[in-house]
Amino acid sequence: MEIFMWWLDLDLASKEWLRENLRAPGLPLAVVQGIAEAGGPHPDDVSGVLNDADWDFIETQSEFVD
Repeated sequence: MEIFMWWLDLDLASKEWLRENLRAPGLPLAVVQGIAEAGGPHPDDVSGVLNDADWDFIETQSEFVD
């Protein structure tokens, strides 16, 4: 599922972590769970949750006032 379809439903703490740790090689379990609960991907490998396009979205398209 594309990130724009679940980003608005992602909890604020997870959004902040993603913004502060852009392109991190791994994600904390709480962030992975937040993404899954918002309707995003939930793979077995936490490092494979976000692709380059998702990181680009987080960096350039997300608004800091959610």
